[in-house]
Amino acid sequence: MFEITKSTVINSLKNISNDKINTSSLTLNSIRKFEFNNSDLSFEISLANNSDEIKNLIVNQLKKDFNELKNVKLNILAKSTPTVSTHKDARKDAVLPGVKNTIAIASGKGGVGKSTVAVNLAVALAKDGASVGLIDADIYGPSIPLMLGSNDKPKVYQAENSVKMIPLESHGIKFMSIGLLVDDKAPIIWRGPMASGAIKQFMTDVDWGELDYLIFDLPPGTGDIQLTLVQTIPLTGAVIVTTPQEVSLIDARKALKMFERVNVPILGVVENMSYFIAPDTGNKYDIFGSGGGERICQELNATLLGGIPIDPRIRKGGDNGVPMVFGIPDANETKILMDISRKLTEQVNIRNSNASEKIEILLGDED
Repeated sequence: MFEITKSTVINSLKNISNDKINTSSLTLNSIRKFEFNNSDLSFEISLANNSDEIKNLIVNQLKKDFNELKNVKLNILAKSTPTVSTHKDARKDAVLPGVKNTIAIASGKGGVGKSTVAVNLAVALAKDGASVGLIDADIYGPSIPLMLGSNDKPKVYQAENSVKMIPLESHGIKFMSIGLLVDDKAPIIWRGPMASGAIKQFMTDVDWGELDYLIFDLPPGTGDIQLTLVQTIPLTGAVIVTTPQEVSLIDARKALKMFERVNVPILGVVENMSYFIAPDTGNKYDIFGSGGGERICQELNATLLGGIPIDPRIRKGGDNGVPMVFGIPDANETKILMDISRKLTEQVNIRNSNASEKIEILLGDED
């Protein structure tokens, strides 16, 4: 007897080629009330479009991919935003009770555009309807206030047992950075424990409220701040940013291995500066080589979330405080970044679904 699961249904639906259904945003968590018995399938799925045309597309695709499937009972729940699953962990909930998922954006070395990727992914997730916060954890080189076009001082208020800071908001996301608290012309000359302490305070002394995602833009490397973060709070996962050339990949491997050693799942790899499209000829140039991100993913069993081309508008957006995905929504690069953010959502939901299944198995074993 053949078996159909949520995962195989999602994989089947992603074969649908139709502009009216955004298959890249489908995740395991999009499916509800799933039942499969004796060649009959019934389930609910959250989609922005719940027309009869879409329903027929889905049913026909499933019957095409699963020849033994006889009946499909489908209910489409009209929903404009992707479903966000929750990373369930008591330690995380104790530190950040209103935050569903915590994601580190990391790189093995500087200069790969990690902060640019972090800002654009955060804004992209928010554009898809998620509530998002961003912590600038690069204490020695804070750049998030510039990239989000806001450097006001955060307001504070007296909570029950402590003073709380209110994060700033820009382009649909909340954010906090040491750059908001010190003179932007003064260097941060702190030893590791002081920098690590600041990151802890950004988690415990900032009123983040209810968030689907809290993203940490980490400094490059594998030092104190990274270790402080993973020791303070269980992360949902990490995203590694690299460029195609080998000198960047060497350090990306180290970052990836570090997270594996401290039991932080790798949600995926983003290859920045993948290629350049000449605006006058349309020719593609692999300035930093090609295929590096794909090679490292194959080597280390990670998921390639996507490759971002070199485009001066991405850099200008960061310098001007208007991220690309917000300032130029119709650009091809924006579509790539939106697709990467949706694949990230999918990986988060897969990770949380797998974790829940493991917990259920463990509880079952105790019975």
